[in-house]
Amino acid sequence: MCGIWALFGSDECLSVQCLSAMKIAHRGPDAFRFENVNGFTNCCFGFHRLAVVDQLYGMQPIRVKKFPYLWLCYNGEIYNFKQLQKQFGFDFQTLVDGEVILHLYNRGGIEQTASMLDGVFAFILLDTANRKVFLARDTYGVRPLFRVLTDDGFLGVCSEAKGLINLKHSTALCSKVEPFLPGHYEVLDLKPSGKVASVELVKFHSCKDEPLHVACDTVEALPSGFDLETVKSNIRILFENAVRKRLMAHRRIGCLLSGGLDSSLVAAVLLKLMKEININYPLQTFAIGMENSPDLLAARKVAAHIGSEHHEVILNTEEGIQAIEEVIFSLETYDITTIRASIGMYLVSKYIRKKSDSVVIFSGEGSDELTQGYIYFHKAPSPEEAAEESERLLKELYLFDVLRADRTTAAHGLELRVPFLDHRFTSYYLSLPADLRIPKNGVEKYLLRLSFEDSNLLPKEILWRPKEAFSDGIASVKKSWFSILQDYIDQQVDDLLLEKAAEKYPFNPPKTKESYYYRQIFEKHYPGRSSWLPHYWMPRWVKATDPSARTLKHYKSAAQE
Repeated sequence: MCGIWALFGSDECLSVQCLSAMKIAHRGPDAFRFENVNGFTNCCFGFHRLAVVDQLYGMQPIRVKKFPYLWLCYNGEIYNFKQLQKQFGFDFQTLVDGEVILHLYNRGGIEQTASMLDGVFAFILLDTANRKVFLARDTYGVRPLFRVLTDDGFLGVCSEAKGLINLKHSTALCSKVEPFLPGHYEVLDLKPSGKVASVELVKFHSCKDEPLHVACDTVEALPSGFDLETVKSNIRILFENAVRKRLMAHRRIGCLLSGGLDSSLVAAVLLKLMKEININYPLQTFAIGMENSPDLLAARKVAAHIGSEHHEVILNTEEGIQAIEEVIFSLETYDITTIRASIGMYLVSKYIRKKSDSVVIFSGEGSDELTQGYIYFHKAPSPEEAAEESERLLKELYLFDVLRADRTTAAHGLELRVPFLDHRFTSYYLSLPADLRIPKNGVEKYLLRLSFEDSNLLPKEILWRPKEAFSDGIASVKKSWFSILQDYIDQQVDDLLLEKAAEKYPFNPPKTKESYYYRQIFEKHYPGRSSWLPHYWMPRWVKATDPSARTLKHYKSAAQE
């Protein structure tokens, strides 16, 4: 996890502009570098480093003797850099995984470079010899990237929007700061003046397509066919492979553990593989919740079963409410369910930073979207429509769960790893027949659970534990976190304000006091930038007015049984 920032064609003094780069200092607490580009006095890079690999040569922008005209600033991890080095005979100058980007680009251009990277990444690549700037972001947007490009060719790029919104320029920047689309790369011409012009924006990978880098994966070709035993075996092999490749780190590895299926599977497989490769420290797992909340009790059971060094963070209502504003500032969104779920994740990340030495943190994001884990999937009209919805959710992850997971951990200088969003694992799961992937026997994620049933990785009651929204699981059964929040916010927002909400906020107007309260805070920090959220996250096929699973009939009937 790092913070990247770059400007091309700045009219203003760069020493003033670089103050904006300090807005993302939390992403890289270990070191900072600000570097001008030779021959282009109005172009520069800023980099905040969290040192996870190659402590000596890992500073950026990365430049190597072989390609003195290339400058690379990237945030991410490239898990297959050693396989690519071996396959193409690359001669590396450093131990940094990202160096492979320079060699791939020199060998085959930007299209091949982006397509061959197995990992999570957001990068800015400058080629001064050919006067080109390239931007790229991984398939699911696990690593964030924002850009602003003015009509006169001034380009600003940053890991988070907060590093761009206060840039000085002769023309207005306000409405132009926007997230860079996942799974895309952009080509820009660099003019002698340092200004740029966008040439093309290209989608290089779609979540359903098997990635090109499978050709140099450590797992060979899998058995084909859709008989259940073959499918279950392939799911286990690919998921284990997804966790294994993410063990690449020189810093201590930990794992978030809510006690739900997803984080429990990640933790169990992670600990098993850490033992296999003789990592000589115990796995630290971290859970957060109110006293005796469902998540805390379930996480305790999982930790005891797998043998992790378990930490519990007790959330009190006052602490959760006090964190709302700093959470919204970190997130750069006003989405209701994202904010609710982020408060617990933000506070557990704060604990990890202060009270442990774990830095590389595994988590279960992406599973609900991929394996149809949301309660409302029970209401899907057909398997085909459920499959379409799953793909839609994956494409929008960068606006919701992936955004939450990145910002809440990065706010405290931690690096997130999400094996469920492994390119090969997701493309295989999405290639399965639609009727194999739907909820069965009243249980969501049925196929995923079934695949691990005989593995003894988890207690049966955890493997088959029904879905619990993270923002609800951290509270008690009697009163969910969202209702505790709503009771507090009820006192903060006047009825009259809510009645006039659509006048004040015509785009995505708040419909409840809770959403009004969040919007007020968002607009205070990011005025006029409501378009960063195209729409609220909300369940489909049910007449939901609230995103919490606890308001859905299926959840109530399951809880009452």
